Amino acid sequence: MNTDLDTKLRVYWRPGCSSCVKVKEYLKQQGVAFESIDVAARPEAMQELLAFGVKTVPVVARGGEFVFAQALEDVSRFIGKKFDLDRLPPEKLVEKWLNVLRAAQRHALQIPADHLAERAVQSRDRSIRDLAYHVYQVPDAFLQAVEDGVENLTAVYNAPPPANVKSAQDIASYGKRVEGKIQAWWNALPDKSCRQTVKTYYGVRPLHELLERCTWHSAQHARQIITVLERLGVEPKGRLTSADYAGLPMPKGLWE
Repeated sequence: MNTDLDTKLRVYWRPGCSSCVKVKEYLKQQGVAFESIDVAARPEAMQELLAFGVKTVPVVARGGEFVFAQALEDVSRFIGKKFDLDRLPPEKLVEKWLNVLRAAQRHALQIPADHLAERAVQSRDRSIRDLAYHVYQVPDAFLQAVEDGVENLTAVYNAPPPANVKSAQDIASYGKRVEGKIQAWWNALPDKSCRQTVKTYYGVRPLHELLERCTWHSAQHARQIITVLERLGVEPKGRLTSADYAGLPMPKGLWE
């Protein structure tokens, strides 16, 4: 006998997760009803994901079937909807990504030291320090995937910062190193069409798709840091604008 769990579309997510915000907005735009399951508020829901062999969010599920929701192309197929692709060229994505990474370094240095340990948002157990550091864990994970074959990106970009990362300068220094590595990777890349594929924990993906996803992922968290600074009464220096975000498929929502 069918139950609601068998037939209802479910979205497992957590606050502050960029892809979570994005998939929920997409489903609402498509007029698709779903049960919203915040695994931070309902830890027992992680047991449902573990039954799928899944340890991360976002996930869209119906009955005993599920799809990782990192790529909306996959979600659209899962719900039987058409998905139109219109990506910026790879060179433009890299240009925007580097711009975001540089801006986030400036903004990290503006975070008051006595606020670094505070939560970035009350609904998620992630400090301002960890969020600012996470901006750079995304490109770090990207490089490890494309250069070293590391498939589990979340193991890289969700890892806690090393114990020696204590100050805003430590975060900015890490950001500077990662920025340089992205530039070096791009300069050395023989085929800049990015038609190559990359193995990830959610499948074999086109490099162009992964590049776009990681670019807007960093940009979304950089946008969150700007909001944190404003909340603390700090005016961000050289803030990112709508022109910097233009063409990136970022969610409209910031945290949830």
